[in-house]
Amino acid sequence: MQTYILKRLLLMIPTLLGIMLLNFAIVQAAPGGPVEQAIYRLTHPGLSGATSRFSGSGMGDSGAVTHSATSQSQGQDASRASQGLDPALIEQIRTLYGFDKPPYERFLQMIGQYLRLDFGESFFKGERVIDLLLAKMPVSISLGLWTTLLVYLISIPLGIKKAVKDGSPFDVWSSWAIVIGYAIPSFLFAILLIILFSGGSYLHWFPLRGLTSEGFEQMSGWEQVMDYFWHLALPVTAMVISGFASLTMLTKNSFLDEIRKAYVLTARAKGLSERQVLYRHVFRNAMLIVIAGFPHALLKILFTSALLIEVIFSLDGMGLMGFEAAISRDYPVMFGTLYLFTLLGLVFGLLGDLAYVLVDPRIDFERRAM
Repeated sequence: MQTYILKRLLLMIPTLLGIMLLNFAIVQAAPGGPVEQAIYRLTHPGLSGATSRFSGSGMGDSGAVTHSATSQSQGQDASRASQGLDPALIEQIRTLYGFDKPPYERFLQMIGQYLRLDFGESFFKGERVIDLLLAKMPVSISLGLWTTLLVYLISIPLGIKKAVKDGSPFDVWSSWAIVIGYAIPSFLFAILLIILFSGGSYLHWFPLRGLTSEGFEQMSGWEQVMDYFWHLALPVTAMVISGFASLTMLTKNSFLDEIRKAYVLTARAKGLSERQVLYRHVFRNAMLIVIAGFPHALLKILFTSALLIEVIFSLDGMGLMGFEAAISRDYPVMFGTLYLFTLLGLVFGLLGDLAYVLVDPRIDFERRAM
């Protein structure tokens, strides 16, 4: 197993470099980059949210974007507007953002920094990328961790019961509930929860935004815990409703496949109770794909599924930050986030394989690789 782990770790290096190179090439070809955005802000001083990164350069207080919904048309406008600017100023902007160097040199410099976990400084926020990631991480971890745990705690027992009672009234009406949960996107369910329970039109039981209340630091330990879960209740519920359906059906189908196999009939013939057959023999084989998929499910919920939920409930997490960086072409934040997400994805993939071995020690990846 040690040899397999070492091979997987070594394979992560070219995989990570390939993903970064491919995305770097795609982003370079996209219009409306940081230089164009800086020019656009310079030639449209009435836009809000701009801060200067120049000192004595004549750019005033409108040198860079803080948060903007930039489109291809803005890049075209900036290209036209740049024709009336001093070429020396345009070159200064290009130098500031590192675009005075050829793409291959910028890529190698970026990878060299990332290997030292130096993600640079945000173009438009004036903060180190690592500081931004650490600041946003608690929100994303809170959403992803609790959602994943609740999804598994609900889906596995429900899937097992549906498999045992296959075709019963319980299986039928629970399947309808699963279909409804699968059909409703999490963001629509989040809006419904806000309308019903967060002062939208009916009740005002839960807060509408944020992860903590004002004066959180002055609360006692128990009050802080209660306030934290009070704020998480609606966003996590919205994500759980849309996430448990597929895992429940996966668990049910996996158990049904195992229950119908010959070794289950043999175990029953030996006089074992249904509970012993189910949890001593069937459970280990049926739960292989479910438990081993936990790291992947956590990563997916952590960094992708929570994006719209973060927007709706005003939760400033990593998903929202990555989306904003892509819109505003904040390359250090974009690639820093991509590097971290990709690295975590590769590590979680290895953890998923190790989970297979923990659930069923009979699996030998080294022998399969030969």
